[in-house]
Amino acid sequence: MDTDTRSWAKRKWTDFEGFVEGVIYDRDLSVSARLFGLFLHPFSYLFSGIVRLRLFLYSNRFVFRDKPLDCLILVVGNLTVGGTGKTPVVERFTKELLAKGKRVAILSRGYKSKEEPKPSFWSRLWKKDQSPPKIVSDGERVLLNSEEAGDEPFMLATNLSGAIVLADKDRVKAGRFAIDHFQADALILDDGFQYLPLKGTLNLLLVDQTNPFGNRCLLPRGILREPVRHLSRASYVFLTKSEVEPELELLQTIRKYNKKAEIIRCVHKPKFFKEINGEQIKPLDLLREAYVGVFCGIASPRGFEQLILRMSGELRYRRRFLDHHRYEVEELDRLFLQAKNAGADIMVTTEKDAVRIPLGYKAIIPFYYVRMEIEIIEGFEDFEEAVAGICFTESDQNSLSSPSGGQVGDSLPST
Repeated sequence: MDTDTRSWAKRKWTDFEGFVEGVIYDRDLSVSARLFGLFLHPFSYLFSGIVRLRLFLYSNRFVFRDKPLDCLILVVGNLTVGGTGKTPVVERFTKELLAKGKRVAILSRGYKSKEEPKPSFWSRLWKKDQSPPKIVSDGERVLLNSEEAGDEPFMLATNLSGAIVLADKDRVKAGRFAIDHFQADALILDDGFQYLPLKGTLNLLLVDQTNPFGNRCLLPRGILREPVRHLSRASYVFLTKSEVEPELELLQTIRKYNKKAEIIRCVHKPKFFKEINGEQIKPLDLLREAYVGVFCGIASPRGFEQLILRMSGELRYRRRFLDHHRYEVEELDRLFLQAKNAGADIMVTTEKDAVRIPLGYKAIIPFYYVRMEIEIIEGFEDFEEAVAGICFTESDQNSLSSPSGGQVGDSLPST
């Protein structure tokens, strides 16, 4: 296959991925999207059956068994695919635990990271994989780039001095590695709500208040990874992007399936603008009189775009890419030229997108990402109190229980 054919095939596949994303998020309301949505519906029922069967087998320890590790394990995750703002929450909890003297390791799957060479199928069948997890950070140095580690692990490693960051699909193995090689006494599972082999001490479930459960269909027709009723497995429910009071229907849904978990409202607050491939840090009034261009490749771009619109004089250019899109120099050159021709005199993207910009890339107009941090506005007075309330003392950890009884080994809701 020649270069032109490969390029054409890649564009067509990207277009198809964008179309599918528009269908599952209900952004595309065209006739073709609705017909394709009808086609996907039966597969959602099939996926739902598989998810429920898997949870049933783990909850009854029949065939599959979860494995506890002898330390505090915080599971941070959500019921939906992408867009709830997990990374800032993981960051803040890690910082507070480090400040309390914990040796913290973050365990990530390393989604869309560069695959390591694997042994053959037959050798994996007869011999357990003994390869170590990817060490993204040893607590002192960042050892892998975003392509090798994945976007979120690299971002966490860059922002969290003192925290170990490991990436591996087998997070039981990664957790043991963190304990044995780094003497970790607190593990945080990033995006770990559906990872049942490792028994968590507490399950922190994030729900995007602006789009809690999508159209309530499971993948591939909707954005749910598991049924809404599995809110019952949460120890604490964090309502993210909660700038306004949550609707009564959402609170009733949470309480219908989980009567005990504390509901904590939080918002993502911009802190400053950081120059991409540079050292300049600018205050939040940077965009006040500016004509701005924005682009991003994240699951929920609308909230980011609205934030920049509120902070700027005017949005002159906007471009969306698929979640986790990795940018190429030629593509960025075209994008910035279009933005400049549209009248933009500054470009802004997200921190997650910033790690996917080629190192050394210099744009034709000033180029920044906005740094976001999490802030609790209801449920606890601040994050220190949240950590003190959520993270057990050493003497409590051995019980591995939670306020809602929401561990994998406990009873699950009827399916």
